[in-house]
Amino acid sequence: MSLIEPTAAEVTEASSAEAKAWEEIREREPRNLLALSAHYIVLRIAWVFKTESVIMPAFLDTIAGAGWVRGCLPILNRFGQSVPPIMLASRLSSYPQKKWAVLATTLMMAVPFLILSTIWMTVEQGRQTWLPAVFLGLYVLFFAATGLNQLAFGTLQGKLIRADRRGRLLSIAGIVGSVVSIICVWFVMRRWLELPDHGFGYIFAFTGIGLVASALVCLCVSEPSVHRANGGGKSGRPFADAWSLFRSDRHFRRFAVVAMLFVTSQTLFPHYQALGRNRPQQWDDLDLMMWVIAQNAAVGVFALLSGSLADATGNRLALRLQVFCVALTPLSALILVGERFQTGPDLFWLTFCLLGMTPVTFRTLTNYALELSHHDDHPRYISTLKLFMAIPFLFSPLIGLLVDVVGFATVFLTVSALVMLGGILTFRMIEPRYDLE
Repeated sequence: MSLIEPTAAEVTEASSAEAKAWEEIREREPRNLLALSAHYIVLRIAWVFKTESVIMPAFLDTIAGAGWVRGCLPILNRFGQSVPPIMLASRLSSYPQKKWAVLATTLMMAVPFLILSTIWMTVEQGRQTWLPAVFLGLYVLFFAATGLNQLAFGTLQGKLIRADRRGRLLSIAGIVGSVVSIICVWFVMRRWLELPDHGFGYIFAFTGIGLVASALVCLCVSEPSVHRANGGGKSGRPFADAWSLFRSDRHFRRFAVVAMLFVTSQTLFPHYQALGRNRPQQWDDLDLMMWVIAQNAAVGVFALLSGSLADATGNRLALRLQVFCVALTPLSALILVGERFQTGPDLFWLTFCLLGMTPVTFRTLTNYALELSHHDDHPRYISTLKLFMAIPFLFSPLIGLLVDVVGFATVFLTVSALVMLGGILTFRMIEPRYDLE
């Protein structure tokens, strides 16, 4: 890149080319809405076979078993989704086309599961001493790719889809993805879970192949090139820049605090299936399948309702209702496994319905961050949001240990109170669509 300042004619020419590109983006929006929905639908089908609240902790319990090991999952999850994006956000801003970053990172997400599937199918299964460490290593690599993928997808969505249509993207992808994924779970996962080794090798292979297919769908996206005026580039101080954004933008700061309180709910994800299976009543692997179905059916319903509400009124109200709903999830789990609620174990799937609100809320958080920022700053705002959301996950191994020491009730009630506080603090947030000029 030249260090010479551009002439007035060059600036005018660049501005004209950028205006033409944005005009083309608006013309292609209907096609790209469908293409991005298709990408997310296929990704959802693959994702459901590795559900974080059911399949992944169940697999880790099979090869390890300790609560503190299970508690490592959330911190590795959030580390991968937070640190790599903040390191590469500035570079992504300079890419004229973002879809290639989405395609590449989706392929990267597939690799750990294809490796894990191969390992499980070729070695003697069971609690081998080296397997938990290998699994956790592949797990963090997967979520590093996932963090970059979410950053790239959010930036691409912010470029190609207008603010009052992003909820439509969430709704289409959510409802169609849920219906198709539930069909796959019922007819495919059920048979695999009944195998002696629980079919984990086939489950992980399905996830990897599905992610490859999701990546290839990105080729259908029609994205005009838009070059940044400043050229973008690699930031030499990504963490200092993130802290500067947090300090200087009060609207983002209030939003980030809400997001941090909300995300404490995800530290409990590995422990819900352990809570359900810890009851005296007999549980079997089909319960895992029913919990997966319940959660993904709820994702579709919540995505449809939240997306429609966000397009009509803005993301703040949708986010507020979502956070309050998520705060009720730990409470519902404790009630349904309580000794006073005799039919609770048979209704424990209702907890996983409420868990379906969590992934929908993550999408709403991204959409809110997009509306707080200019197009050029989308990667910076999204990556900074993810960085601050990683802070609560530093305590996730401790939470896993506390579950073993003091029991589920104290931990679940504390997290529920923190998320409820986040819902209350949404009343201090602005609605960017109407309150920002």
